[in-house]
Amino acid sequence: MLYGISPLISPDLLKVLMEMGHGDEIVLGDGNFPAASHAARLVRCDGHNIPDLLDAILKLFPLDSYVERPAALMQVVPGDTVETPIWETYRSIIRKHTGIEEPFEEVERFAFYERAKRAYAIVATGESALYANVILKKGVVKG
Repeated sequence: MLYGISPLISPDLLKVLMEMGHGDEIVLGDGNFPAASHAARLVRCDGHNIPDLLDAILKLFPLDSYVERPAALMQVVPGDTVETPIWETYRSIIRKHTGIEEPFEEVERFAFYERAKRAYAIVATGESALYANVILKKGVVKG
């Protein structure tokens, strides 16, 4: 335990966030995401939901201000009638930490999987919402 760092941020996750450089991406995968089979580096955060993790991470981690959309969501598959209210939750958390109003690009499902394979790390969570996967692009830490 450390002062100022959420207990949701495990030592493994903190190490990954510290290792990442400008432009590196990290995936927060929901409970259905094939994290273990896609990850170059896998961080387990089972039992935790993505909004809480996102809030904790964005206290430590700048989003890339040199790109138009520093976060990506998995598009709902055409014909799927599922609702995605969690996206508004993410938008609100990102707005709170960055001021960015429209942070997301939507990526087709299989393109999202391919991009996730190239990410610096994937965080496997216990998030139960559908289409809750999000990719974050790290920005520059200004001293």
